[in-house]
Amino acid sequence: MKAAKELQQKLFITLILLILARLGIFIPVPGIDHASLNNNINNNGLINFLNIFSGGGFSTIGIFALGIVPYINASIMMQLLTKLIPELENLQKEEGESGRQKIGQITRYFTLIWSIIQSVGISLWIKPYVFNWNYYFILDSVIALSTGSLIIMWFAEIITEYGIGNGASLLIFQNIISGIPKNIQNYKINIYDKQTIINGCFLFVLFVLILMITILIQECKRKIMIVSAKQLSKFTISNPQSYIPLKLNQGGVMPIVFASATMTLPIYFSNNIQVPTIGSIINLFLPGRILYLPTYCSLIIAFSYFYTSLVLNPDDIAENLNKMGASIPSIRPGSDTIRYIRRILNKMTFVGGIFLFIIALIPSLIASTTKTSLLQGLGTTSLLILVGVAIDTAKQIQTYIISQQYDNIME
Repeated sequence: MKAAKELQQKLFITLILLILARLGIFIPVPGIDHASLNNNINNNGLINFLNIFSGGGFSTIGIFALGIVPYINASIMMQLLTKLIPELENLQKEEGESGRQKIGQITRYFTLIWSIIQSVGISLWIKPYVFNWNYYFILDSVIALSTGSLIIMWFAEIITEYGIGNGASLLIFQNIISGIPKNIQNYKINIYDKQTIINGCFLFVLFVLILMITILIQECKRKIMIVSAKQLSKFTISNPQSYIPLKLNQGGVMPIVFASATMTLPIYFSNNIQVPTIGSIINLFLPGRILYLPTYCSLIIAFSYFYTSLVLNPDDIAENLNKMGASIPSIRPGSDTIRYIRRILNKMTFVGGIFLFIIALIPSLIASTTKTSLLQGLGTTSLLILVGVAIDTAKQIQTYIISQQYDNIME
């Protein structure tokens, strides 16, 4: 009974904070002609991409318009700095919980800096849509948007600590879900048209297939068996439960996020650069042109390798195995183990990147064959985020219930 109440309390906290975060998007920053702004940014690819993570915040310019984006940027920056700066790496590895709290505090400072930078950028960008644009408006906008971003970061941390699931991921999940009804409204479905019904059934089957493939990629992993020195001394076979799990897609959705964001830059530059020679080169990277798909594929694979290097370090794995007195069967500890793990990671990362690229192409292929862009309205990036967050949150709820049942049995 106690466990059920605790779970209900966690769910209540999570839902309340998600609702408050959503409501804040619709509280507008004063002094902006929101109708004119909304009419002029519908065809802006970069803003539409950012709206995926802000739940339409860049269209409304509400006080929570920045959403969780500055916090995500700050977290990625801290991951990079932790790998580059030995002091931060030692802080993370050697000082335990105290070190992680210090890194968390530095991440919050970076979030504030990022939110101020992005707030200034938004204030300059919306100048044509402001009734009275001056330095006072910039100051007011920066204070409102930066404060809103810090509040969202606070919500995310409270959800992570006292609620269910990862707060930042759930906020992005909510923003994506909130955009689906608007996308569906753009399509007119005639239930009396036979061809429309056939296309609808075909799209539903394809959607389920994409969902299954996405879940498979998210959950697929390679198990590297390990054996301890104690087991070797007794000439026993290694425990099948003792293994190192290496996921096929270590970077999750981040490679597609980075690649998609990068591929919006040529669209922006082509609309703003007036030099014919440079413009003709940039046009080769636009959707439907000859260099678009090769560049997109290369970026996804490159970012997959980049993010895998941030998440997993073969040197650290080999060092931890050595500390535990364990090793990989038929592989010598030390440099041989590092090379073995790195070789497997490189192969899996390449295959995972190719799979991500294929999934990213499916909505476009469907749109070109069926003459409909229904699945494109959801987007591959959105689908991967939804699947990943749903799986992780469900696992956390299941783990919490099992742990509570175990505690009740022990009592």
